[in-house]
Amino acid sequence: MKLWDKGISIDKKIEQFTVGNDREIDIHIAKYDVIASKAHAKMLESIGILTSEELTKLLGGLDVLANQIEAGTFVIDDQFEDVHSKIEFELTKSLGDVGKKIHTARSRNDQVLVACHLYYKENLKLIQKKTKTLFDTLLGLAETHKNKVLPGYTHLQVAMPSSFGLWFSAYAELMIDDVYFLNAALKSVDQNPLGSAAGYGSSFPIDRELTTKEMGFATMKYNVVAAQMGRGKNERIIAAAFGGLCGTLSRFAMDVCLYMSQNFGFVSFPDELTTGSSIMPHKKNPDVFELIRGKCNKIQALQTEMILITNNLPSGYHRDFQLLKENMIAAFEELKDILDIFNFSIQQIIVKDIDVHSDLYKYLFTVDNINTLVVEGQSFREAYQKIGGQVQDGTYVPDTSKKHTHVGSIHNLCLDKIRDKFPD
Repeated sequence: MKLWDKGISIDKKIEQFTVGNDREIDIHIAKYDVIASKAHAKMLESIGILTSEELTKLLGGLDVLANQIEAGTFVIDDQFEDVHSKIEFELTKSLGDVGKKIHTARSRNDQVLVACHLYYKENLKLIQKKTKTLFDTLLGLAETHKNKVLPGYTHLQVAMPSSFGLWFSAYAELMIDDVYFLNAALKSVDQNPLGSAAGYGSSFPIDRELTTKEMGFATMKYNVVAAQMGRGKNERIIAAAFGGLCGTLSRFAMDVCLYMSQNFGFVSFPDELTTGSSIMPHKKNPDVFELIRGKCNKIQALQTEMILITNNLPSGYHRDFQLLKENMIAAFEELKDILDIFNFSIQQIIVKDIDVHSDLYKYLFTVDNINTLVVEGQSFREAYQKIGGQVQDGTYVPDTSKKHTHVGSIHNLCLDKIRDKFPD
């Protein structure tokens, strides 16, 4: 039941400790192990290790397993150490000795590596797609609410006039930077490590170009030691990219929570999207956005975990790498859910009308007053001192007539330019 089994029994406590949660985690990469095994089988046939008849049998057996995985009926039972041993067992059970040949010229090390690469690659693309969906939603909201004034704050003090259009499109454009990082992570994992075996290659004349093409990788990790050392490095790169995107989402969620509070009262949501209190019947709590904030902050901590697990490890394989999978895969699954629920919820935001003539926002336009005086011929310093004096003695009257027309300002959002910037 174990790929490394030499017929010697191992203490049950040691086995449980070393296997950990691999059975549960490996369900997520089962599909990709089958994809890699099919490519590997085709390569073995091309170099004469398998006959064409054996290849046909193996591909058929792997298709059966792929269908089970797709249907959700594939189970990694307790007697199996991981998905790789389970798949080889099933092939051997159904095909006999032919199934035992699938492990030729590869190690569990490069099996795990290539399955993770394929999982990361497909799911990074899915996260990019979901990010683009949220990006489009935010630009749509920016267009809809571009003329609605929103007080701008610095130090949580009333500062200058902003707008909901500026607020929505700000987070949209920030996500473009996050996608740049996701693209970098995708480029890192789009390299085939299969054929590196345990980290030092194989004496079989394997064709790594063939498996690279079969699995749709852009290139391969040529050096077999570099391929093995990519484990951990890939996770650190992905975690950094996730941290960037989650930082943006967490900050946005915090804004929503703040703006929903009665002290601000800028936005609201339908009752169906909020929760109540067990003792306070008036409460409409932004639990969804609070949980998004918390979950995103948790994912931002992932990079530190990946660094600490892999820091200062020498070259070659180490069992420490097994610990990367669980929280890495959990972060992928969590982030996909976060992007879905954020997009679903933010589409239903209720933007309120804000009375900028209220005393709360009396000083929102002081800079515009200063600029009016500058246009009339005063120096900025003189105008600043004059308006400052009016604020101090209570004679200040806001000038709400100004238009901010330069690129990227309230009245010139450049939404088309921002849309065009999003990476293909």
